[in-house]
Amino acid sequence: MKHTLSQLLSRLPQTLAVLLLASSTLLASPAGAADKSSDDAKDFIQNLAQQAISTVAQRDLADSERNDRFRRLFVASFDLPQISQFVLARYWRTATPEQQQDFIKLFQEVQVLNWAQRFKDYKGENLAVTASGKDGDKGFVVESQINHPPAQPMPVQWKVHQADDGTLKVTDIVVEGVSMAITQRSDYNSMLQGNGGKVDALLTALRTKVDQMRAASGG
Repeated sequence: MKHTLSQLLSRLPQTLAVLLLASSTLLASPAGAADKSSDDAKDFIQNLAQQAISTVAQRDLADSERNDRFRRLFVASFDLPQISQFVLARYWRTATPEQQQDFIKLFQEVQVLNWAQRFKDYKGENLAVTASGKDGDKGFVVESQINHPPAQPMPVQWKVHQADDGTLKVTDIVVEGVSMAITQRSDYNSMLQGNGGKVDALLTALRTKVDQMRAASGG
């Protein structure tokens, strides 16, 4: 069954918006550091749960401050170039370097504004990391579940890899078997096909969307 991004987001407990984008500086290491282990990846995700809530889930934050905090966390903890390349798929190869950079920035801003407003509704859910393992050379899969009794636990799988600078970065989140990266790739490719495959048309549409979302969120 195909899911749009908005449908996928609507299925997530509010706390996942907080846990998704905590700073990778929690487990940062200098360039040239030793390879990370699956235990490091497990600790990384667990630390997201422990520290992100206190950073961005404060109810009295102004919308603009919430957006700014979330933006810093998002840039620090997700591998935006890799995710953007995956999301654009074949259109990434035909885009100019300038278009690629514009897409990364606009994609980032859409995600920030989309998730930041969900921070207001934290209701005490918690994330428990249950297992982790290797996934390729420097990749890891971390298994977890979001608990919010009396609802059934929601399984969430985190795809993490070690970046060139030695830090751990999130590359995908799989919620109840649905990949957010694949869902977004489907959404953006549909937008591109609707605009004749023209990357400039997509960028124009995203700029308009970002302006509308900023106006709605106050920042």
